[in-house]
Amino acid sequence: MSSNSSKIFIARLLGLDVFDPLGDRLGRLRDVVVVARLVSKPAQCVGVVVEVPGKRRVFVPMTRIQAMDAGQIICSGLVNMRRFQQRGAEILAAAELFDRRVMFEDGSGNAVVEDIGLAQARNGDWIVSDYYVRRGAPTTGLLSLRRTRGERLLVPWDAIEHTALHEPQAASTYVATHDEMKPADFADALHEMNQKRRVEVASELQDERLADVLQEMPDEEQVQIISALDMERAADVLEEMDPDDAADLLGELSEDTKHALLELMEPEDARDVRRLLSYPEGTAGSMMTPVPVILSPEATVAEALASVRREELSPALASTVFVTRPPLETPTGRYLGAVHIQALLRTPPPESLGNILDSDVEPIADMANVAEVARTLASYNLTSLAVVNSDGRLVGAVTVDDVLDHILPEDWRTHDDIHDESTAEPQPPVNGASHG
Repeated sequence: MSSNSSKIFIARLLGLDVFDPLGDRLGRLRDVVVVARLVSKPAQCVGVVVEVPGKRRVFVPMTRIQAMDAGQIICSGLVNMRRFQQRGAEILAAAELFDRRVMFEDGSGNAVVEDIGLAQARNGDWIVSDYYVRRGAPTTGLLSLRRTRGERLLVPWDAIEHTALHEPQAASTYVATHDEMKPADFADALHEMNQKRRVEVASELQDERLADVLQEMPDEEQVQIISALDMERAADVLEEMDPDDAADLLGELSEDTKHALLELMEPEDARDVRRLLSYPEGTAGSMMTPVPVILSPEATVAEALASVRREELSPALASTVFVTRPPLETPTGRYLGAVHIQALLRTPPPESLGNILDSDVEPIADMANVAEVARTLASYNLTSLAVVNSDGRLVGAVTVDDVLDHILPEDWRTHDDIHDESTAEPQPPVNGASHG
């Protein structure tokens, strides 16, 4: 691209498709990477983050960008498909600078960054040229009398104090501005951060939110985060996690830490987790959910529908009501059968569950291995399956997502197994930091 290219604003690039020179789609642009330089020089744009199939985010250096405008982005050459990880002085413009409160150099007040303009310098480098900001509360003085709060301005890069701007965004601010992200997407964002930043941001999450996010993260990163919390808070977060996920996480910790956390957890929550930990790894008992929807045969269809409407239930667990003799808490009385959601929707509300039981599918034994569980789910097209002990008592339910967690490669959450990296060209270092 020539040095007289038009100015480009980052917000207009987000979400655009990125193509190779042959017109094949590589992925979608998710962020722009800039590097802070001397205070007297504007930040330099060193590359873009592209989300490729599999939700993996990779780094494409600006030296590979052949064309970039508000319609599409074209890159040249091979792209290193290793997952992007932020290094050193690198800043993710959209994730870290958008919504950042900054001060004007002339002392006229503060503003919030809403967009950032890029321009190509004579030497070919892409630099931050402008900030599009929304003015905050004015300070005193003649200048402030002419500008009202909420006014939007396009200002050159040197109109903003950069010392504070290029410091890492406060973890609390990051959490607040990404509150709407789904847990899996927030987990992806944490994965891209260095360990220190990851722990800082995760620690700012509310317990329930952190529990949801942890369940979507690789084991190693779960351990990093839970180990960085004080023991009381770590126990609170574990209580908010699904028992099977909490058990998996505790299984990665030292015996002393595991027992200490179990002692700090509420007795009822700890009891469920201890039961799961008592089973050998890879068995139905070790991967099951110990608290599925359980009702008596006398319960009605209306009661069952009310039970599966609970917001905290996953779709897989909400698909089936398990029917047993009392007691109805695991381990229950004798297991009788299951009623699937479709049967509930087709049956009059006053009907008793005992009259519409599906008893054709045998429950799985708690000591059955993961392969047997997977075969049974696949054979009968089920999303969940009853797990019973040797006495025929229901001890939990295993769902299709529980099985997938155990049969997918260990690093599936990082998406690093879906590309053949042998064909990827090594990526040059950026300011001394090499991605991948």
